[in-house]
Amino acid sequence: MREIGGGLILEGSKRGLYEIELFKEEGFIRKKCIKCGRYFWTLDPEQDVCTDQPCGEYTFIGHPLNPSLSLSHIREKFLQFFERHGHVRVKRYPVVARWREDVYLVGASIYDFQPWVTEGIVPPPANPLTISQPCIRLTDIEKVGRTGRHLTTFEMMAHHAFNFGKISTYWNNETVRYSYEFFTRELGIPREEITYIEDWWSGGGNAGEDFEVIIKGLEVATLVFMHYKVIDNKIHPMRNYIVDTGYGLERIFWLLTGAPTVYDALFGDLVEVLRKKAGVEKLEKKMLEDISKYAGKFDIDIPEIEREVKTKLASKYGYELEEFENLLRPYEVIYRLLDHARALMFMLGDGIVPSNSGEGYLARLVIRRCLKDILLLDLPFDLVHIVDLQIEKWRRDFPEYLEVRDVVAEILSIEAEKFKRLIERGKLVVKRKVLGRRGKRAVSYDDLVELYDSHGIPPEIVRETLSREGVVIDIPEDFYSRLAKRHETAITVPREEKWLENLKEKLKELPPTETTYYELPEETELKAKILKVLDGGRIVVLDKTIFYPEGGGAESDRGLLRGENFEARVVDVKKINNVIIHICENQRGKPYEGSEVTCVIDQARRRAIMRAHTATHVVLGAARKLLGKHVWQAGAHKSEDRGRLDITFYRRLSEKDILEIERETNRVVLENREVNIYYMDRNKAEQKYGFVLYQGGVVPEKVLRIVEVDGWDVEACGGLHCTRTGEIGLVKIVRSERIQDGVERLEFVVGEAAVKYIQDMDIKLRNLSRILSVDTEKLDAKVQELVSEIKALREKVSELKGELVAMEVESLVNQAEKLGPFRIIVKQYNGDRYSLEDLREIAFKIRDQYGNTIAFLYNDKLPMAEFIVALGEEVLSSITADIIREKLTERSIRVVGGGRRHFLQGRLAPMAPKKIVEILIAVLRNCLEKG
Repeated sequence: MREIGGGLILEGSKRGLYEIELFKEEGFIRKKCIKCGRYFWTLDPEQDVCTDQPCGEYTFIGHPLNPSLSLSHIREKFLQFFERHGHVRVKRYPVVARWREDVYLVGASIYDFQPWVTEGIVPPPANPLTISQPCIRLTDIEKVGRTGRHLTTFEMMAHHAFNFGKISTYWNNETVRYSYEFFTRELGIPREEITYIEDWWSGGGNAGEDFEVIIKGLEVATLVFMHYKVIDNKIHPMRNYIVDTGYGLERIFWLLTGAPTVYDALFGDLVEVLRKKAGVEKLEKKMLEDISKYAGKFDIDIPEIEREVKTKLASKYGYELEEFENLLRPYEVIYRLLDHARALMFMLGDGIVPSNSGEGYLARLVIRRCLKDILLLDLPFDLVHIVDLQIEKWRRDFPEYLEVRDVVAEILSIEAEKFKRLIERGKLVVKRKVLGRRGKRAVSYDDLVELYDSHGIPPEIVRETLSREGVVIDIPEDFYSRLAKRHETAITVPREEKWLENLKEKLKELPPTETTYYELPEETELKAKILKVLDGGRIVVLDKTIFYPEGGGAESDRGLLRGENFEARVVDVKKINNVIIHICENQRGKPYEGSEVTCVIDQARRRAIMRAHTATHVVLGAARKLLGKHVWQAGAHKSEDRGRLDITFYRRLSEKDILEIERETNRVVLENREVNIYYMDRNKAEQKYGFVLYQGGVVPEKVLRIVEVDGWDVEACGGLHCTRTGEIGLVKIVRSERIQDGVERLEFVVGEAAVKYIQDMDIKLRNLSRILSVDTEKLDAKVQELVSEIKALREKVSELKGELVAMEVESLVNQAEKLGPFRIIVKQYNGDRYSLEDLREIAFKIRDQYGNTIAFLYNDKLPMAEFIVALGEEVLSSITADIIREKLTERSIRVVGGGRRHFLQGRLAPMAPKKIVEILIAVLRNCLEKG
């Protein structure tokens, strides 16, 4: 047993996987790197290092190998090469992993096929296959722009072979041969420049031995022989043998062009556009080349090493370190902005809506890093424009993003405005949270995380704000990487209720329950045999059932179980693995295992839920049609009374949006479109419809049950539905709310419930009409008239109250008790004449107008007396509201409430008002005498 990195434990390893036929044929030699100790294969007998960073150096920079090939040509050469070798080209997947429950973003091409294909649950779309998959990785986000090679988004060109049970497609020998032939024959790389390093890879729950392919010091590909599963950080053999390769398209392009950095290779023209717009001095090409070479050779994760590297480079070009860093910083930001803008093109273009959770959190993290850079360096850039430049640049490679460029621009504009408001109020939040503390005012990493996650305030803004107050903070170099890592995997689905978990063991010997609700949805009765009785008859398991179990957001059927001398009401139905349980109440008699029962469902209820379920599909289709492809189902619930649909969207839905969605929904209902339900091979369904199939969630099945509202909506769905949209009846949206940032909730009623809702609203309108003595057609005008009158009356009341407050202030000040240079006002109010808000206004006017005065006002209501204490400016040097609170607490007077140095408000525990006043005056006198 040995540790293989990342804490993973492996029992033995198949060393033979590294002994490749091609190596023998071509004369490769196996050697051990004198620096890192890894084994590698090379044609050069003099080579003593693996040449990977930091053991070697980039020798291709400034020495292009094939600058005539564009990035698009390289991609096409790769895909065509593998097509010629029997692979099927597969269309790229979105960067947001809609088909998975464990991760949010695609981090490698194999993510497209985990876990369903790699586990052998679902066949691959082709075998073998080739793909060029855009990927997003944010775990090295701090290094982007600084190293010359790191990117947050990249295309992973790949070829995959899936061997199930035994090696039948191809394995390690063919994989290495393909890579060798592609680099040498297709790209013209000299054979002696290629090094294969023996290594280990793990990710997405799988692992295996691999080769890292290094050319002129740059890692350009990884060839993984995946045949292990990772469970609880331990490695276990799989039945399957999967070839998982990744060729870095951008890295290969950089290699062939010999550009100073990968950013110059990818974005060269855009770098110049932004540099000129920002008025940044152009750096020497040689300087940029040296920076990339040095950054690759040293571990810049360690600040001391980065500083040492930059000091050497600064000295070489005749600069002081600070001057050199100031020279580099704008370039680093330009590189970073262009990389992040490209990532946002993919993320927002593939439908992510920025929010505070899930993939939306990660998109917002990237957006705010860009906005933060632009703000702190005062750059004349607009993020909307930079992302649009990227959409235009890649229009031939990804024309689909041209269709959504306006939506992407609107999202970014909204996010920029939010960020602007956030920064304005964020500085106050920082000061209150940090400077308001007693004692040490240090800022920890956890503080920075809370300020970012809870308030959206970047740590750089925290540092800038607090530096003016003399508070120095250190921001971890990998702050954003740590945040990304915390949020890159999906939150584990909550475990089932404990009683359901316990049932699994008791049900595991039972056969799958035979169901009839799909085949005979109109049937209301079915005879069945009782297989298991649990919990004193509360839970009944049958050999077959007509009852539909809860699932996909739809409530279960309800009804009756009737047997000889037995009857019970079925109130809930659940599916545990493949066994369906019936939860019963109001039993008459006792059920016995082996006896026969008749299942009777509440058909009216089932039909109501069916209407709500089909309506949910139609409403979702309307929302996507009207609002755009960024709309994605984030949750749903279908009950007998109403439906609920949660959708992702980047702004609040307007009244116009809701009316249009409702109008389109009812139009489709009136058209009486067919609702087709059929089964389809998973891969064929995905190829035909895309991942919009999984609006209702991931379905881990080889064959999908497809529910298609003709020409409107198509989803993989296990629910019961109407046969035509006309059966739904009227759909009325009754409520819309934003349940979290980036998610809108629509609640609607359907069919008879919708008719009843409209009738109830009509009755209310008629009643209002009668009360106000106006026709219903003129109600809105009459209400507006009344609102205007009420507003005028309130203004008059406020004016009069202001006069009363002024009179009360004058009266109280005249009655104030003197205590040294100060005056104390204590006043008890009874009844409802003055609210706490009124007392607050009186107290604050006294505080502001009479700086040497303390006002204690309270309304003696049971069970708690409402109070306000306000202290004038001159008093604060002797006593503060905090001290008053402490002293009252010491005397066992419980204070519920809060405040600041100059005021305290809340409620006091019951006590004779006279006693409270005596204690308060004593406290004040004591404090003032000490002061």
